[in-house]
Amino acid sequence: MYQKLTARFRGLVGLFWREVAKFGVVGGIAFVIDSGIYLWLLNGSMGGHPTKAKIISALVATVFSWLANRYWTFRHRRQANMVREVTMFILMNAIGIGIASACVYISHWVLGFESTQADFIAGSVVGLVLGTIFRFFAYRFWVFTAELDEDPAFADDRKLIEPDLAP
Repeated sequence: MYQKLTARFRGLVGLFWREVAKFGVVGGIAFVIDSGIYLWLLNGSMGGHPTKAKIISALVATVFSWLANRYWTFRHRRQANMVREVTMFILMNAIGIGIASACVYISHWVLGFESTQADFIAGSVVGLVLGTIFRFFAYRFWVFTAELDEDPAFADDRKLIEPDLAP
């Protein structure tokens, strides 16, 4: 049993590494977009509204993220029903934006850390880390869910997580 569990775990790691690496690149770029817009808004017209500024910056980064994840990270998992896919993506990102915004709200309004630096750390570091963990699994299991077996380049991936299927 231990060997079977170990083989399955190694298979899962092998299966996810491609997606995790691409997801990380997309996330890094989205982080730059989100953080840049957030700081620009905080130092400009939305200086007194850090939660609203976080929502706006996250929405812009989300549009980039959907396009990059759909056409690069999870291109082999795109659904034929794009309306369902984009609806699920929006829903999962709304939850992710809610996570980041809640971190800003708690830090700024509940804990009293009112500096731009504190707002940035709460929303773009703590909130982003928590939201990113949620988003990866949400995209992987609920948004981009087409079967890998349909693509010849990924046909053997199921054997990685279900070693009993190996010949």
